[in-house]
Amino acid sequence: MATGSGSEPFPPLPGTTTTESVTATRRRTRKASILGDDLKVGDTGSPSLATSIAHIQGAHSKEPLSPLSAKRTSKRRKARTLLRRIKHTCVKHTWVLPAFLLTCFLLGYAANPTESNPLSHFIFLSYKLPADDPSQEYVQYGKGLWDIAFVTFYTVVLSFTREFIMQEMLRPLSRWAGLKSRGKQARYMEQMYTALYFGIMGPCGMWVMSRTPIWYFDVTGMYEGYPHKTHDGAFKFYYLFQAAYWAQQAIVLLLGMEKPRKDFKELVGHHIVSLALIGLSYRFHFTYMGLAVYITHDISDFFLATSKSLNYVDHPITGPYYFLFMCSWIYLRHFLNLKILVSLFNEFKTVGPYVMDWEGGSYKCDLAFWITGGLLGSLQALNLFWLFFIVRIAYRFVRDREASDDRSEDEGSEGEGQEGEKNGNGAAKRK
Repeated sequence: MATGSGSEPFPPLPGTTTTESVTATRRRTRKASILGDDLKVGDTGSPSLATSIAHIQGAHSKEPLSPLSAKRTSKRRKARTLLRRIKHTCVKHTWVLPAFLLTCFLLGYAANPTESNPLSHFIFLSYKLPADDPSQEYVQYGKGLWDIAFVTFYTVVLSFTREFIMQEMLRPLSRWAGLKSRGKQARYMEQMYTALYFGIMGPCGMWVMSRTPIWYFDVTGMYEGYPHKTHDGAFKFYYLFQAAYWAQQAIVLLLGMEKPRKDFKELVGHHIVSLALIGLSYRFHFTYMGLAVYITHDISDFFLATSKSLNYVDHPITGPYYFLFMCSWIYLRHFLNLKILVSLFNEFKTVGPYVMDWEGGSYKCDLAFWITGGLLGSLQALNLFWLFFIVRIAYRFVRDREASDDRSEDEGSEGEGQEGEKNGNGAAKRK
């Protein structure tokens, strides 16, 4: 749409207008990624408070105080102003509230740093068992309701670390990487944090597995010695810490703090199935099976998150790395998980006791078979759903080598859109 020169007090020179309009047009229609897709697949798309739409809008919606209200000195006005400032700080720096909660917990424990303090159950593992057998290599821990307190506390811990790392470390990194729009910065921060988390927890999971009878994904070891009612400290901490991670992800996701993506229902379903597997496997002593499922998803999520991050910054190795990710996804989430699923029809019934005994803590029976099979089957179906899109993206990349980004108009920040209009300077808009 062209604008007449009479509407501008200082109309642009003809040569300048043409150059700037072409520049603005190119900015709008540039290629946004090497793969030409946002890679909205997998379970690494859960938002954080810092990158949610509510935060992006709320961080800049501070109400300015009028000169008249600023002069009023009533206690009610001061209280409202203070609350407004606190609210603005918590919205702008979303790690402040979880940091405050953690400080309260730690101060409460510091007042009486003993096991008699109930807060110790939130911070440290509970149900430590006496070492009756001198030949026992590791100290064992039992299970109980206080484990829920442990998961709750570390859900807050992970909320703090996620928000703090993303805002104070990854946002500057996203700007340094050349990402201008707030939307792309948000997605880049989310994926980089996910890659950082699983880059640590993946190797930790393999180390924990190496100390168990199921190394390397030995399905027979998952059922030998069942029921597995006790574990060493490293195993229990890893299992419950991972439960806290998935709980934190699910809470923020279900709060609806970002615009739902196309596979939002599948993503929510994946979180529900994952939390059900975590809770039931821990309660009914199928934790060795749960550990294997943890690891296969953690490592594949690391490759998925790093692949997305490379795609956002248009890195030249994005294509080959995406192929590496696709191979890891197929091997970990399908080959190994199908191996675990098939074991339900073989080793699950033949290795170890196959009986329902509530008093003895043995729950390996027909009911457990159907529940476990249903949950693992649902998880496999969701992963196959995402595999279809993963393969389709790879096919389009091989076919087209580079594709235009259909999301450029929707995902640009307000600042970029306004800048494009100003630089266009009234030139005709190209389609």
